[in-house]
Amino acid sequence: MSIYDIPVTTISGDPTTLAPLRGKALLVVNVASKCGLTPQYTALEQLQKEYGDRGFSVVGFPCNQFAGQEPGTAEEIETFCSTTYGVTFPLFEKVEVNGDARHPVYAELTKTADADGAAGDVTWNFEKFLISPEGEVIARFRPRTTPDDEAVVKAIEAALPA
Repeated sequence: MSIYDIPVTTISGDPTTLAPLRGKALLVVNVASKCGLTPQYTALEQLQKEYGDRGFSVVGFPCNQFAGQEPGTAEEIETFCSTTYGVTFPLFEKVEVNGDARHPVYAELTKTADADGAAGDVTWNFEKFLISPEGEVIARFRPRTTPDDEAVVKAIEAALPA
């Protein structure tokens, strides 16, 4: 099954898939509103603005698995993201990224190793997975690697559709 075929739900509660994003490079991120890394939203939105019209999108999946740092309802999360950080990229429903209830999207993503060769569980909020326009997971960046880090930007630029 392609990552594009896995059922997901938008932050506003509508069932969908990632298929409308097929053909774009995607940076999938498990996000949280009450984390020390939450300011990464600023750089994520900057990437969206800079590369969005070139076949790229950030994709946010709120997650409350790490120290309860995403406790809000879908409406609270959406309001926080839009009013605090001006988020325009797609947000989906709150999911689990690890464990028995791991969302199927993350079951696929976590098979991919990071630059050090480590695959498996997401380690904290704001872990990033880069997906090629063809739907392959091509890079994984751990939470403390900021979205504007040179390695992330170069990987995104290399993954943009021709």
